[in-house]
This record gives sequence, C-alpha cells and structure tokens, in this order.
Amino acid sequence: MQSIEKITQALARTLADRNVRVVFAESCTAGLAAATLAAVPGISAYLCGSAVTYRERTKQDWLGVSAEDLARYTAVSEPVARQMAAGVLENTVEADFSASITGHLGPDAPVEQDGVIYVAVARRQRETVRVNSVERVLLATSTRGERQREAAAVLLSRLQSRIEAEFV
Repeated sequence: MQSIEKITQALARTLADRNVRVVFAESCTAGLAAATLAAVPGISAYLCGSAVTYRERTKQDWLGVSAEDLARYTAVSEPVARQMAAGVLENTVEADFSASITGHLGPDAPVEQDGVIYVAVARRQRETVRVNSVERVLLATSTRGERQREAAAVLLSRLQSRIEAEFV
C-alpha cells in the first residue's frame, strides 16, 4: 500500500477534480483520516468534517446505528459500518460521499476481531443515500499506533477508489 501521505494527496486531487464533498464517521481511527486530509491546503472546500463515534452509544445517538445490530453483530461488523456511513451522510446535507470505519486495533481484542476493520463508502443520489461498498480488512501491522495509521490509509484509499469509480 502507498504511504498515507500519497493516498491523501491522491484523494485531495480526486475531490477537487470531481468537485465533490466528503464526510467521515470514524471509530477506531478516532478522526485520524479526517485530520490527515485536513492537512492539505484548500481542502476545506471538499472536507465537511468527521464524526468520531468511538463508543457504541455515540454511534447510536449521532449516526442512528441500531442498538439491536450492535448487540447482535458487535461494533466491529459490516452492518455497523454500513449504518455509520449512511447515518453521517444523511446528517451532512452538503456532503456527496461518506466513508466510515469501525474495527478493533488491540490490544486485548477478541482473536476473531484482532486487527480487523470494516470500511464503508456511501453516496448521496438525489434525495437518497446509497452505501456503495463495505469491506472487511485484516490489517498487516501489529501495534496499535501502526494499525491506526494503516486503517486511516485504507479508509482514505477506499474512498478515493469509490469516488473515481462513480465518475468513470
């Protein structure tokens, strides 16, 4: 994978070239993706913001994530990533796309969730929000800090790819 800086520059160019605005819903990255993108001069024309929803109750209150789905699937799941992407886009009327991330970066993660993230991308189409993709990714790095940086890079990369695919 490219460096997070190169991914960020590519995304910033894609946003400007397509004239689209984005918003994030970040859990395990705690705002790192938005903060990294915000370092690009002039990005305020395209970056609407980021909802850092680290705790389950905050996911419910801010993004409308279902308490039942959190109980059934856990926060580290495809349904939760999907609802996060849809919820943040529904709440940010000026954004064209959203990207969400949820996962467990460790330590002390259950074995089946250790280093696992889910990334979802949604797009506004007229009056509706459509989740374009949800992907489960097993991170290659092992420490929490490395994983957080890798997860943010994955989120930014997937968003950039989806935007480009929508404008072929």
